[in-house]
Parts: sequence; structure tokens; C-alpha cells
Amino acid sequence: MSQTQSELKLLTFDEFIEWYPENSEVRYELHDGVIVEMPKPKGEHSDLAGFLIEELLITIREMGKRGIWTIPKESIIKPYRDKSGYEPDIIVLNQETIDTETRWKKESVIHNASSVKLIVEVVSTNWQDDYYDKLRDYEAMGIPEYWIVDYAALGGRVFIGSPKVPTIFVCELIDGEYQMTPFRGTNLIVSPTFSQFNLTAQQIFDSVM
Repeated sequence: MSQTQSELKLLTFDEFIEWYPENSEVRYELHDGVIVEMPKPKGEHSDLAGFLIEELLITIREMGKRGIWTIPKESIIKPYRDKSGYEPDIIVLNQETIDTETRWKKESVIHNASSVKLIVEVVSTNWQDDYYDKLRDYEAMGIPEYWIVDYAALGGRVFIGSPKVPTIFVCELIDGEYQMTPFRGTNLIVSPTFSQFNLTAQQIFDSVM
């Protein structure tokens, strides 16, 4: 992850959105006022994200939510902290409440937890963002469910153990706090939102092997 602007001035979220290049082929996020160019996803990262999108869309159809729960190509999450903004790897939106998003149509900005059914982050080398900053901010926003997909076992040992093992965390918001449940190997993923999701952690990891 590389910094792309001087630290002389920390930007607000609105300044970041105004700055964001139109039709950019590069993804950017705002971290504590600093614009960060996100690493270009490697093939395995892209393959896994694409596989998960396909499986989630199948589950959405099976649950009778086609056209109601949707996965946009891109979106930017505005947390409560005014100097950060994130572009999730996968986000499932609720079209029944999307009208509350006053900035969605023109800027692809989401700021209400009621518009979100799920956020998924596929862990890259900047793993601390997913395990610390984004978890904290998604929790504070009230995002009901957040998955951390650590297929390459990059996270800290405090999370994924020693020796490190590929892990998927399903973080469910309970009483305002995330309860993190790890899934590994042949563990069947249990999602409070996607009750018909029927894959093990290893089946997801195998999508990049």
C-alpha cells in the first residue's frame, strides 16, 4: 500500500470524493485523512472475490431476494469518522432502503447501515486495515455482518493462530459489537444473513488453487 499525497493537509471525506478521479482504473481509499492507492489485486484475490460474488448471488436468488439484495460493481463506504472512506471488495446492498442514501446515485456513497446486508473484505498484504480499522468502523456504523476472508493466512497470529491457518471470520453485530466466529478447513460457513449459503471454508479457499 503506497501513500499518494502529502501529509501536509489531511482531507475530509467530502474532499476525498471531490478529488477522486472519474473513471479511474486505480482504487483509492481515505485512511485517517490520507489518500491511499490500493494494491492492484493479484489473480488469486480476484478469483476468490469473483467466486464469492457468484455464490452469494446464487444464494440471494435461492432466498427469493433477487433484485432486492444486489452487489454493485463499486461503492464507497463513509464511516462516522469524517477522514476515512473505504471501497469494499464485496458489498451486498438492500434496494428496499437504498432511497435513504442521498449520495448513492451520483457518487456511489453509502453511509447508512440499513442499506447494507453484508460487507466482505478479502485480505491482502495490508491486513491490518481489515482486522482493525475497517472492523472498528463497520462495527461503529452498525453494519450487521462483515466477513474477513484471509485465504493466504496473512493476518496476525492473535487472530488466525500459530502456525497461521487460512481463516474466514464471520463478524455478526450483537448488541453493538462484532462477535467474530472463525471458520477453517471443512467448517461450513454459518451466516446469520445468508442462511442458505452452503460452502465450507476450504471450498472457498479451493477457488484459488
